[in-house]
Amino acid sequence: MKIMNIITLLPLIWLLTFCSPNNNQSKDVNKNNETVQNDNTQKTYDIQVSNSSTSNKPSGKVEYLTTEDFINKVFDYRNSTAWNYKGKVHCIIDFYADWCGPCKRVAPIMEQLAQDYSKDIQFYKVDTDKEQDLARAFGIKSIPTIMICPLNGDPVMAIGAYPKEEYQKMISQVIYKQ
Repeated sequence: MKIMNIITLLPLIWLLTFCSPNNNQSKDVNKNNETVQNDNTQKTYDIQVSNSSTSNKPSGKVEYLTTEDFINKVFDYRNSTAWNYKGKVHCIIDFYADWCGPCKRVAPIMEQLAQDYSKDIQFYKVDTDKEQDLARAFGIKSIPTIMICPLNGDPVMAIGAYPKEEYQKMISQVIYKQ
């Protein structure tokens, strides 16, 4: 966990400067943000924007999620404060916005990782401009924010754009516990 904290602190200043929503684009995201923190680990909740039911197998592709899909497939944050992951496989959620440059650099990396981990992990994307309530519920203040959700245990957030190798390390540490 200390490694994850160190990894997320380095680009934080850069991200806050270039990827924080401005007042015209995402005014609501900045109001009344609530985060759940425990032992320096930010916990968040994931969403899914797929009309298919929760599957036992990942698709090998990145799926876009709406708030309702997230509630149905990942976690019903509206009715519960204790994390209870609904998925049948691990998942990774990319919180992004179309106008965000670093988000555009992360997108192809997430697509590659979805293919690389197509047997074990489902990858999702959540547009923070369209799903502002969801972003607010998970305390998304800077993007890209990646939420790694193991089947058992709490999700872990990584803020910033990293190379593919860094995401692979995070996956190993959080999902495979190596």
